[in-house]
Amino acid sequence: MAETLDVNTMLANEFEPKRQFRWLVEIDGLDSFAAKTFARPKKDHQEITIDYINQKRFLIGKGEWTPLDIEFYDPINPSQVQKVLDWLRLCHDSQVGRMGYAAVYKKNFVLKLLDGGGMVVEKWRIIGAFPKNIDGGALDYANNESLTVKINLRFDDATLEY
Repeated sequence: MAETLDVNTMLANEFEPKRQFRWLVEIDGLDSFAAKTFARPKKDHQEITIDYINQKRFLIGKGEWTPLDIEFYDPINPSQVQKVLDWLRLCHDSQVGRMGYAAVYKKNFVLKLLDGGGMVVEKWRIIGAFPKNIDGGALDYANNESLTVKINLRFDDATLEY
């Protein structure tokens, strides 16, 4: 006799998904209240191919965290684009041609996902991040949207603490 699925045993009433709009990001020097969009870290691995007679076998190779995109609203004061450019200037100051030291421009920061009561239910620590590129946003007379600044962050490592 076939077994039927009993939804009562699955604790369906206790299921509560994490929500895309409940999160905070804490990056030293940037205003967390101005953050608009962000993504959880993604990791990609190279593969190693082993040729064996008539077939191929695969092993996992080196891993690499893919860059993250973060978008901030850009209020008049405090200007987020100014804060982002100050960070970029620590990496490379184009006015004087100076390159910075990693110990100065790399930042560690935290991404927190929250539940409905504001408790942290997931915490990521991003390690060794720096702005790879910056997009100050387009201007358009026909558009009512708020101006934003986007940062593409390259980083060394990420850990899911809980």
